[in-house]
Amino acid sequence: MTIAPAPRIAVIVVAAGSGTRLGQEAPKAFVGIDGHTILRHALRGVFEAPEAQIVVVAPSGREGEALTEAREAAGDRAGQVSVVTGGATRQQSVAAGLRELWPSVEVVLVHDAARALTPPDVFARVIDAVDRTGWGVVPGLPVVDTIKRVDGQQVVEAVDRSELTAAQTPQGFRRDVLETAYAVASEEFTDDAALVAAAGHRVAVVQGDALAFKITTPADLDRARHLAVPVPPVSHPGAGQANGQRVGVGTDVHAYGGDGALWLAGLEWPGERGLSGHSDGDAVAHAIVDALLSAAGLGDIGTHFGTSRPEFAGAHADAFLARTRQLLGEAGWVVANVAVQVQSNAPKLAPRRAEAEAVLSAALGGAPVSVAATTTDGLGFAGEGVGVQAFAVALIQAAR
Repeated sequence: MTIAPAPRIAVIVVAAGSGTRLGQEAPKAFVGIDGHTILRHALRGVFEAPEAQIVVVAPSGREGEALTEAREAAGDRAGQVSVVTGGATRQQSVAAGLRELWPSVEVVLVHDAARALTPPDVFARVIDAVDRTGWGVVPGLPVVDTIKRVDGQQVVEAVDRSELTAAQTPQGFRRDVLETAYAVASEEFTDDAALVAAAGHRVAVVQGDALAFKITTPADLDRARHLAVPVPPVSHPGAGQANGQRVGVGTDVHAYGGDGALWLAGLEWPGERGLSGHSDGDAVAHAIVDALLSAAGLGDIGTHFGTSRPEFAGAHADAFLARTRQLLGEAGWVVANVAVQVQSNAPKLAPRRAEAEAVLSAALGGAPVSVAATTTDGLGFAGEGVGVQAFAVALIQAAR
């Protein structure tokens, strides 16, 4: 068996910014352009460029989503992808990405996810220029507007725009140059080329692309939505094998003692003790989520719905299952069937079994869900009335 050589190129995709000026609730990289996020579109260009190690720098709490997006974009190159947590500044985020590089890497490209529509040939031009010159390289476009230097509201003089270029990303550097420049940096810079130049290294410019504009404002987002080419369906490694079907198993446990009413199997149970948890403590819904994510190879519930995700605090089954169904759909899967067994002394599930199955099925887009229950004959913590445990098995199949 021939083993492919480790990549000599790495691309650090900076996706840790908050995007305040964009005016969206989610961090910028996780805002949708169409059915996919800014990050997913950015990664499309990255993976169509020359083969490289890919390091995505994500905001704290969004690492799981970033890894899902990256693996979908990577296809059979998923082994070249990793995700790290970003810092308080862009510079700290890039430094976190640098620490993740493999020993084989010689050339590093730093790319802003906000430049989501950057074509792959820009990456190729930057890599070629770094290899030829050994310099730092930025893609850029000529400045076409007339530029004025001002003092307050008064124009002081015109600026010769022939001496100006509008810098873009990816910006490329020899690894040793970039790492050394970061090691000696004593102030914050607006981009990596400025940091490298401040360390005494030369920086060249190559032709950029109008599509590599930065999504910063709502107007930029509208422009990106107008220009974006739809991301093609994901070719998942499991699809087409074993009739395109996969099985996953999930389990969840919650203790009694939560505030408010009991929520279980997507239903509210008035008069019953509540379950403790970050959300509503619905062990049935959470076991289903784990089973579905397991089947699709997308991690687990903590990866996507952990305590660092405040939007899921107090959320009910419909929110969890709808988001899980969306994650599966983006990865090329649909839910075929789910079976759950609940272990608890209370509540008595039988009188509302059909109602629970209907609610859970609706949240999964109509996929059949069956729910069974047992009291465990008084054995274990469930039998002793301390909490509730649920086990789920999920069958998924490749989307057609």
